[in-house]
Amino acid sequence: MKAGYSSTVKEFLDCNPDTVVGVLSQKIASSGISQQHSKQINVWNQQVEVLKNTFNEIAQSISHVGDWTLVLEYPIPRRQKRPDALVLTDNMVFVIEFKFGATEYDAASRWQAEDYALNLRDFHAESSGRVIVPVLCATDARPIDEHVYRLNGSLVAPLFRANAATRGTTLGTSYRILKESCNTEKLDASTWLSSVYRPTLTIIEAAETLYENHSVRDISHNYAENLSATTDMVAQAILSAKAEKKRTLILITGVPGAGKTLTGLNVVHDPSIRSKQGPSGIFLSGNGPLVKVVREALVLNEQKAGRRRNEAEHEVSTFIQNVHQFLRYHRENCGAVPHEHVVVFDESQRAWDRRQMKRKQAVDYSEPFELLSVMERTPDWSVVIGLVGGGQEIFLGEAGLGEWGRALQETTCNWNVIASPEVISGGSSVAGHRLFEHGVPTELAFTSEPLAHLTVSVRSHRAQKITDWVNQLLEPNSAAACKSFPVTKEFPLFVTRSLSDAREWLRLRSGGDLHKRCGLVCGSEDQRLRAYGLENSTSFRSGYAFEKWFLSSPDDVRSSYTLEVPATEFECQGLELDWVGLCWGGDLTLDEKRSSWVYRKFRGSKWQYCHSEVEKGYVRNRYRVLLTRARAGMVIWVPLGCNEDSTRPPEWFDRIYEHLRNAGVPKLSTFKEKVL
Repeated sequence: MKAGYSSTVKEFLDCNPDTVVGVLSQKIASSGISQQHSKQINVWNQQVEVLKNTFNEIAQSISHVGDWTLVLEYPIPRRQKRPDALVLTDNMVFVIEFKFGATEYDAASRWQAEDYALNLRDFHAESSGRVIVPVLCATDARPIDEHVYRLNGSLVAPLFRANAATRGTTLGTSYRILKESCNTEKLDASTWLSSVYRPTLTIIEAAETLYENHSVRDISHNYAENLSATTDMVAQAILSAKAEKKRTLILITGVPGAGKTLTGLNVVHDPSIRSKQGPSGIFLSGNGPLVKVVREALVLNEQKAGRRRNEAEHEVSTFIQNVHQFLRYHRENCGAVPHEHVVVFDESQRAWDRRQMKRKQAVDYSEPFELLSVMERTPDWSVVIGLVGGGQEIFLGEAGLGEWGRALQETTCNWNVIASPEVISGGSSVAGHRLFEHGVPTELAFTSEPLAHLTVSVRSHRAQKITDWVNQLLEPNSAAACKSFPVTKEFPLFVTRSLSDAREWLRLRSGGDLHKRCGLVCGSEDQRLRAYGLENSTSFRSGYAFEKWFLSSPDDVRSSYTLEVPATEFECQGLELDWVGLCWGGDLTLDEKRSSWVYRKFRGSKWQYCHSEVEKGYVRNRYRVLLTRARAGMVIWVPLGCNEDSTRPPEWFDRIYEHLRNAGVPKLSTFKEKVL
């Protein structure tokens, strides 16, 4: 759909208001909305009147205002959102949100205007590098004396507020203040209006897009330039393995949300890659909830297109499979040769070690070793692609990166290894873990490939700086975390002691928008959240339809929007929400000196201490996962505890709250006082 109305300011001023409203009505109706309520028509009439008066006022001090372009009801693709008005000046963009009759600049309206501006900055090609100015016009609110703002590196100005009397002064003054910070290249309105817009997709949306025969190149954006380059590198390695009849292991690393899963999905499903590599690839994951959710999303997508459910389920099941079931089949049918020459193992750091395989599968080798052995059965060549997350081993027997190094040394086949430099150096993206404890074995064909490391989060541009802060936070030294705390309105992050306030904040941010999903997350070990009405026992979670939690609309009580059932690290690893409410538990608190973490697990009716370093690592990684699930913003709820309940002593949670505050996290009451 095109904009409802666009013209130069001069043409707009010369045009009859009824004509402008008539064009808006006709354009909106042609987009599929058959009727316009009289209330909307009235709003447009008021809007046109205010804008005419505004531009006439600005023209008294800015002579070339008539050359600017006015855009009304500009559609933001896939978001079902339309800013009320955009003003394209000679080199900057104003985003104006009108609230007629409003007597205050409420938080929801302020965020609405800011969010429009941030979306344009992040994903609208012709807005890249431009100064973008969000303006909220609450017509009946009191006047605000705006400060002379200096732009920071984001190029999005702080929100300007205006009422019916000050709207012209606000636009004119802000234009004069900010024009020196603008890109000197002239803004061409027609080019801007036809610009490409590529919003960040969730993993679920990305899978749906890929399944419709699009490429990862269509879903990436300018903050993920190496995503396509990494895909090309992998595709070339596959062709080389096929041509030279080699066995190749590729290990890809990246910060949380950097696009590892998107790259893996693309490699096995991109038609252009599959047509060259020959036999199809397969996407494997040991993350059962992720497999279940993405499969269900794809099936529902196919059903909407008219496919029968059973047919869609059959086809989708060949695209994404559970790695444990894949290996079990080839173990029980030891002569079976995989049809696929290429396999992608998502979250490969969670592969089981030898002890866990012996316990679960009664075999005396690790999961990485078995996968390499199975893929050695394919004629002539094979490629295994491991997508490695850092510090996210969250359960007993998840071996981590080192198990892949041991498997390479134990297998009888000569595997060529192409890997991110991070797996050798033990970089931050792999939380200090290494592929080989004592360096690369001399007999191994090893290539260190920088393109195998994805450096920038595509989960959300706004969430990129959170990862470093989380790593610092999970060290007891909160001073270091405070230095790295991303002080920005673009990724709101608050802490509160009130669960009801956290829920209110999440509902305000999501607003029932299907593309702004909110939800609660918590650690799987804290069974005492039950005291606050949050059930997360294993038996409860195993019977809960988390695919509905992730996929259903706000009117479905099973959806995440209800904020009744929290997802644990097991349900949400590899997936994400726009707005996250993290419920901090008693499994990770600080000692009395606030110098060391205390690690616990709940058994029966009591907490038990975790003594082994492996168990402690699982607890830390649990929170690393939970703290990096948000795409747009997060609120952390720290319970008050209860003096009468020995499993919830207040001092445990007081220390955590203090740790978060010392690490830079503002309290939610500050948000209410300064923003509401």
